[in-house]
Amino acid sequence: MVRRRRSGRVATLLFGCVTVSGVLTLGSGAATTGAGATAAPVPLVVYSAQGYDSAMTKAFTKATGIPVNLDDNSTGPLLTQIEASKNNPDWGLLWVDGPTAFAGLDTQHLLLRGFEPSVSWDSLGTQSVPKDKSWVPTGVTLTAAVVYNSAVVKDPPTTWQALLSPTWKGAVGMNDPSQSGPTFPFIAGMMNYLGGSNGVAKGEAFYTQLKANGLVINPTNGPTLQALTSGQIKLALVQSSAGIGAESTDSSLKVDYLNPITLLPSAIGIDGKAPKAEQLEAEKFVEFVLSKKGQQVMQSGDPTGDSLYYPVVNGVKPLSSLPSLADVKTQTINPYTWGPRESAINTWFDANIVQ
Repeated sequence: MVRRRRSGRVATLLFGCVTVSGVLTLGSGAATTGAGATAAPVPLVVYSAQGYDSAMTKAFTKATGIPVNLDDNSTGPLLTQIEASKNNPDWGLLWVDGPTAFAGLDTQHLLLRGFEPSVSWDSLGTQSVPKDKSWVPTGVTLTAAVVYNSAVVKDPPTTWQALLSPTWKGAVGMNDPSQSGPTFPFIAGMMNYLGGSNGVAKGEAFYTQLKANGLVINPTNGPTLQALTSGQIKLALVQSSAGIGAESTDSSLKVDYLNPITLLPSAIGIDGKAPKAEQLEAEKFVEFVLSKKGQQVMQSGDPTGDSLYYPVVNGVKPLSSLPSLADVKTQTINPYTWGPRESAINTWFDANIVQ
């Protein structure tokens, strides 16, 4: 497996091939055909922004013998790579947070349609599967949670509109949607909350007022949380998994969920233009991720980050540090309403809010 980390460093990891009944029969790194000839398995190219992706791809290769080239990066750069190479794609599957990204790719006919793994979905999983089965949900988090230092903030905000008050001038931070995958669904969720599918203008007005009140933008969850712990800001608007993870390592940090908070499924989409052999490997990867073993990897591979998700298959319980969804007022946004708007809204946000 080749992994490119977010820092840009490249590490090469080699895994031995194993024999797996019913998947591949491998010897010396090659698949054996019925005629006795051997052919090396096609490397599966995985684009991923998940914190447990390295652990998962290692486990997958160990279980199946299928080699994996992992490109680990933030969602924005990965989508940029896909867009740049869409006429000659070089990826096998994409694994990021936010179905809006996949809906945008699907409307461009870039995803394989019609594949659904043989799993037992729970209610979250059932509601997250698109009608054309162009992507597969793998877990659910929330966006955006409000994280604050309880030693500094004694009376945290209880509504989204409260963030616009002088009390929080220069005190609120969030991520850049062109870099951070969970952030566009947060922005789209705010627009949906304020005006439904026609809420773009109201959402733009909200974020314009938030900027006028001193909004601080950082690229992703990590730097935004660092701004909180350093005292630069008092409220961090980040993905729930990042907030709960920070809370677990610093008892002074607390996480609140304002009404409404947007459900954020993570998902895998398979390149519709990839070679058939790689598509079949990608389907096996999805099946592995949602298997009992794969779920164990997801829940242990990034224990203070992306492992803090709500499962989408029956028989798997969320980690104990997650609040019950029954105690949180959530909303679901239509990815096919908001996904095709992502590029234009992110462009507006970067030009008018980030700058």
